[in-house]
Amino acid sequence: MSWLYLALAIGCELLGTLSLRASDGLRRRRWLIAVVLGYAGAFALLGMSLRAGMPVGVAYAIWAATGIALVAILAKAIWDDPLTKRMVLGIVLVIGGVVLVEAGAH
Repeated sequence: MSWLYLALAIGCELLGTLSLRASDGLRRRRWLIAVVLGYAGAFALLGMSLRAGMPVGVAYAIWAATGIALVAILAKAIWDDPLTKRMVLGIVLVIGGVVLVEAGAH
């Protein structure tokens, strides 16, 4: 169950972050509910993942790295935000770091 909770936490974090972008810095207040619910859900589900036994270092590393990668890709697709080769390299390095954290936990 810890992996399911973590996956749902990542989905909520994506909702919150992409809604924050859609809100134009909270100037479009109709997005505020999605921002608050997304982030609140993300933290609640992350906590549930930890309670279900996932190590905090592993959970946070996967949550953060997946969020970074997916937000960058989706922001490029939705709003044509920049996604340069250097940024892609950074995402690859972050994911590589997460793999090392996960491997070190076993």
